[in-house]
Amino acid sequence: MEKALENGFPLGSEDTRPLLHEDWQYTDDGSLDIYGRPALRHKSGNWRASAIILGVEVLESLAYYAISTNLVMYMSKILHEGNASIAASVGTWMGTGYLTPFLGALVADSYWGRYRTVFVSALIYLLGMVILTFSASISFLKPPQCEGSSCPSATEAQKLVFFSGLYLIAFGSGGIKSSLLPLGADQFEEGNPVEKQRKGSFFNWFYFALNLGALISSTFIVWIEENINWAVGFGIATLLMALAVVGFISGTWIYRLQRPSESSVKRFLQVLVASLKKTSLEVPVDSSDLYEMKGKTSMALGSQKLVHTDEFRFLDKAATMTALDVKNDGSPIPWRLCTVTQVEELKILLRLLPIWLTSIVYFTGYSQMSTTFIEQGSVMDAAMGPFSVPPASLFAFEILSVMILVFIYDTFIVSTIKRFVGKGSGLSELQRMGVGRFLIILSMSAAALVERKRLKSIGAGESMSIAWQLPQYFILGASEVFNCIGQLEFFYGQAPDTMRSMFIAFSLLTNSFGSYLSSFIVTAVATATSGEGQPGWIPDDLNVGHLDYFFWALAGLSAFNFVFFIVFARWYRLKKVMVDH
Repeated sequence: MEKALENGFPLGSEDTRPLLHEDWQYTDDGSLDIYGRPALRHKSGNWRASAIILGVEVLESLAYYAISTNLVMYMSKILHEGNASIAASVGTWMGTGYLTPFLGALVADSYWGRYRTVFVSALIYLLGMVILTFSASISFLKPPQCEGSSCPSATEAQKLVFFSGLYLIAFGSGGIKSSLLPLGADQFEEGNPVEKQRKGSFFNWFYFALNLGALISSTFIVWIEENINWAVGFGIATLLMALAVVGFISGTWIYRLQRPSESSVKRFLQVLVASLKKTSLEVPVDSSDLYEMKGKTSMALGSQKLVHTDEFRFLDKAATMTALDVKNDGSPIPWRLCTVTQVEELKILLRLLPIWLTSIVYFTGYSQMSTTFIEQGSVMDAAMGPFSVPPASLFAFEILSVMILVFIYDTFIVSTIKRFVGKGSGLSELQRMGVGRFLIILSMSAAALVERKRLKSIGAGESMSIAWQLPQYFILGASEVFNCIGQLEFFYGQAPDTMRSMFIAFSLLTNSFGSYLSSFIVTAVATATSGEGQPGWIPDDLNVGHLDYFFWALAGLSAFNFVFFIVFARWYRLKKVMVDH
């Protein structure tokens, strides 16, 4: 296997497909098996391979959410951190977890390929889980328990061990987040109508698998952490991650793999540099005069050509050929002359930027589920009927609503819409994203109303049940189904075929920046609203704060963001129609 994976694939070779009449038995998208041979259609890929990937995602999700769901409570109860500090630390960690997929995508698309990237990332992930489990198990790696009102903080050495494990998990999950989903989607041929429809379902079921793992973690494992032992809960999560590694390896011989191409970032920079070197050059009126490779494929190995568009005409200068742009043998000088396809790859990215920016604001609101929602629940009555519900476990309700809505959408709504409007995939990706962005306004508003009612009940000397949080979690779950799945499918579908990991990572980057923006806003609000005897909106004791004002501010921000998204989505759809024609 190691020989087969050297440098990702035998990149120096051309298509090794045998010239037989039975050529139909091979896939048409250039996919290969683990040995670098053309993939056999009937022995590789499809649901047989993607089912393994879905199983791996369930196990990885179990491990990840066993840590992330209850991280706020662990840092509060075990590390004895304050509310604002916890919200900022968790937001930063979550942001890093969605920033590292960008690095993973660079490696996957340019060097290792998706298979090796997932494999190596999973090992890093597992190492982080082991370190985190040790930090929760060994007494000298965590601060002593509280004695009355005295709660000693963790030492710098203890924090170093804890955060080392935590950030190894963030880096390991980055490679998995950027490459596991596109690897699963690669198991279906885009040119095969039957498999193309299955690919659309795969995105929905991948998200279902992610949430199935999260549901089990946020109920069963979180309960173990809160009621038995944190080390036992983390240990179970570590074991599950080890099983994910074994499961992923088991599918090695039936995966359909795509060759890595040259660096996406390098290709983008070459276009920019080549354009800037020719600022005074006129772009030909006839686009056929622009430079392009002959044949069906582009210069990037395994990539199909892209059709020229009239947007961002300045970039076409990179494909305008002069005598200075070619070597003596007639080959192009990469940093002076680029193909039309290479230019169009950058144009695609630029067209996506406005929508991408609105996604950052969406995830600023979405990240509250892992921070301020839990802090809000921690000062409410945990009794729900005969049960005592940990605040982090309400996350399970959100997940359950996601799973139910995914099933309903994929099973019933898509077929209903297809029957009436003829769309095989139901609502378009942009329409689904719009619905999700509207619903998050309602979720933030619901959280604000609940907090306002909670503060009134505290003033009256009464407690308020944590069950009041259920509506805001349910609405947020519905928002996630429409926006997050739609966004992943949208960015994957718009990506050039050799840059799909990069575009998935580009999509996930909005989650990262949204978490970072949330951390910044929380810190800024806590600082700006406190001082001179005032506790501020988000003090350590929320009963004397105004978390409701914070939620209202996020609802307003999300409302402005929704308006901008509608404008940008209409612009993008108009440009897309022009490109298609």
